[in-house]
Amino acid sequence: METKSIRVRIYGTEYPLKVDDEQQTTKAALTIDRMMADLHTQIPDQPPVTLAVLSALTVSETLYHEQQQTSQILHGVQNEIQSLTLLLDNILTRNT
Repeated sequence: METKSIRVRIYGTEYPLKVDDEQQTTKAALTIDRMMADLHTQIPDQPPVTLAVLSALTVSETLYHEQQQTSQILHGVQNEIQSLTLLLDNILTRNT
């Protein structure tokens, strides 16, 4: 992919960025912008930096949760492959 220069607006501030995937970065910026706006309605007295940190924590927690789920799924798939491999080995050994 080719690096492209874009500008995104998050919580009223524009940021110039160099990105590989303009669409993905634009969606990510929009997500953070919405998170910060939502947090501002819940806790209006907080400065933007606090809203940004809370948004980053939310994203990080979501990422961590997804990584844990992926790891559990991968572990289950590996166990299933091992079981099937043993089963096939047993069948092939009996038939030879």
